[in-house]
Amino acid sequence: MSSQPAMLTARALSVQYRSVEALHQINLDLPPGHLTGIIGPNGAGKSTLLKALLGLIPVAGEPACYGDRPLQEQLAEVAYVPQRSQIDWTYPATVWDVVMMGRVRRTGWLRRYSAASRHIARQALARVEMADYCDRPIGQLSGGQQQRVFLARSLAQDAQIFCFDEPFTGVDRKTEATLFQVFQALAAAGKTVLVVHHDLGEAIANFDNLVLLNRELIAVGPRHEVMRPENLYRAYGGHISFFQGAAMQAA
Repeated sequence: MSSQPAMLTARALSVQYRSVEALHQINLDLPPGHLTGIIGPNGAGKSTLLKALLGLIPVAGEPACYGDRPLQEQLAEVAYVPQRSQIDWTYPATVWDVVMMGRVRRTGWLRRYSAASRHIARQALARVEMADYCDRPIGQLSGGQQQRVFLARSLAQDAQIFCFDEPFTGVDRKTEATLFQVFQALAAAGKTVLVVHHDLGEAIANFDNLVLLNRELIAVGPRHEVMRPENLYRAYGGHISFFQGAAMQAA
């Protein structure tokens, strides 16, 4: 039996919406233990790639694999937080309800949560500094607080692969710092952490690896290799300026 850590892979992964090819022949090898940002211009297919890897949308080519098996057969190992716009914030659930949803797959439907599951949920809330909000309806929280609660839910899942779709949209600096701190800790613990990120500001320095897309794969690898001018030009069509060594998307 191999002692090598499982890798998330994709081979010739393509996605087509009617007559538009959203992703073309994507090949990826994503090792665990890294915080990987998925970047590219608007419409590049960043969120589509995340959904395609997870089997949430139809794909052409082979499905993504984790180790030597399709990822779709191992969804218990995946924690996924979609964009905020895809979440119903009017749903009558408390912070505690949302975080405990992260224990459903491990516990089983219609079964009582164990003391261990409750302890894991409390730990997850404490980790994102939301332990004092257990009884608060999720709809009454700020955007940053809501994002931290969904991060806690993902932590409660005890997964191996963590996928976040634009988690920094509409959050404050404190929440951004908390999210990056937790993401980096997960990567340090050997998890696979994928984050769709929409800009090229200073926060890009927090990522170990980057996947640069514009419907096709432009570059993948360590941040300093991907953020080369020729790669950014191919992805953004020249609409890039540089400030203090960091690439910034032009307004």
